[in-house]
Amino acid sequence: MNELTTVVDWSRLQFALTAIYHWLFVPLTLGLSVIVAIMESIYLKTKSEKWLRATKFWMTLFGINFAIGVATGLILEFEFGTNWSNYSWFVGDIFGAPLAIEGLLAFFMESTFVAVMFFGWKKVGPKFHLASTWLTAIGASISALWILVANAWMQYPVGMEFDPAQMRNVMDDFWALFSGIAVNKFFHAVFSGWALAGVFVIGVSSWFLFKKRNRDFAIRSIKVGAWFGLTGMLLTMYTGDGSAVEVTKHQPMKLAAMEGLYHGHEGQSLAAVAILNPDKDWNNDEDEYLFEIAIPHGLSILGRHDFNAFIPGIKDIINGVDINAEGDTINTVSYPERIEMGRKAQNALKLYGEAYAAGDSAAMASSLKELRENYRFFGYGYFDSVDEAIPPVGLTFTMFRVMVILGSYFLLFFIVVLILVYRTTIFEKAKWLQIIAMVSVPFMWICSQAGWAVAEVGRQPWTVQDLLPTKAAISAIPASSVIVTFWIFAALFTILLIAEVSIMVRQINKESKQNLEIDKA
Repeated sequence: MNELTTVVDWSRLQFALTAIYHWLFVPLTLGLSVIVAIMESIYLKTKSEKWLRATKFWMTLFGINFAIGVATGLILEFEFGTNWSNYSWFVGDIFGAPLAIEGLLAFFMESTFVAVMFFGWKKVGPKFHLASTWLTAIGASISALWILVANAWMQYPVGMEFDPAQMRNVMDDFWALFSGIAVNKFFHAVFSGWALAGVFVIGVSSWFLFKKRNRDFAIRSIKVGAWFGLTGMLLTMYTGDGSAVEVTKHQPMKLAAMEGLYHGHEGQSLAAVAILNPDKDWNNDEDEYLFEIAIPHGLSILGRHDFNAFIPGIKDIINGVDINAEGDTINTVSYPERIEMGRKAQNALKLYGEAYAAGDSAAMASSLKELRENYRFFGYGYFDSVDEAIPPVGLTFTMFRVMVILGSYFLLFFIVVLILVYRTTIFEKAKWLQIIAMVSVPFMWICSQAGWAVAEVGRQPWTVQDLLPTKAAISAIPASSVIVTFWIFAALFTILLIAEVSIMVRQINKESKQNLEIDKA
């Protein structure tokens, strides 16, 4: 059992490590590709060499980031086979479909047109080149679409049926994969990439102003970055609201963990600022918070767009208590009942296999009937207690607030930058604003990573919600192998990150010197 626990924990750590590093590159790719396309569109319209230089500069930084993002993404997909083979077998027919489409369609689309974008300036016409730049940006978003559809399916498994003869799930409705969770997740991720790229462009451009170099280039870039980033941030907040509604419907335990909520109420408040009580457990009477400043009715509005809606807490969900649309208290399936149903489903599957081997059609039909009646809670049968089904409340609660607080800050940041950048004299003299802009760049990545942590940590312990927990999804490999590869990947990814930052810094310095010479000339 200790060996199993070690393999599960280290496999999760390795996947988290790879995902964290990969997510450093993905949002910037999604956002910067569109900014480059916008700048090239302006260049094609104005024929200004200044816009051409700006386009090529940001395109170079995009290319550096894109290349390293691809490397980490490939490793991430390989880990499904090396570390999570039971998962791959159990749901590979469904999960693999969007990933295959991503590889065959979006990735090849990106790789084809990115080559034209970088090397086709003098080989194709300007309109074709611009089309290639836009198609690269569109391809990056389409690539994200299929990956996020696959991820959303893990959070809300639909469009499939379990085939006991194969002992695996098979797809029966492809279009069901585009659920509300998938749509909101896709747009939320893409628009947050726009916001991140906006902060990145503003931060780098502010460095030029801080060094008193390339004033015109910097101001032009900041204007594009600020408008683009503000648009992205507003749309990120809008789609985040939609995601909260979907999570409330389909993953109420995640929402309760995000809020640190154990006992729900009608007109549930939202803890704007709070400190969790470390002694609080779902089955004790301790207070939820040591300190709290709440927004009245906030969580009811966030989760159900209703001032007086009931939002269940962790204890309510475990006990199967909810309130229906009419406001009546109802009993859903409690977690102890889910564990019992999961065990019935697993036992029925075992009996089905035995009957199939013996050729007993009557026993097969009986077992299949019981399996289908209990299958929706199949994964709970792996738990020994309800405590195993509760996500890490402290981490989910903290990351949610980091995301919201930083997101609110960046909304204000974009507004202030936009107001001041059109008063160029003020912006150029405002060294404090330039420093804030540069310092804000890593905080935008922290905001992005916090959002990803909320989505993934909040759904634990599941790889597939209600059907397959992490401890049943891993490969039968020694813990030592996972530990060794974890540290190898940690070193490799760190080297790649250092290499990317170093190359970008050199490229920024190179551009600074070149444009300074042009300005002097």
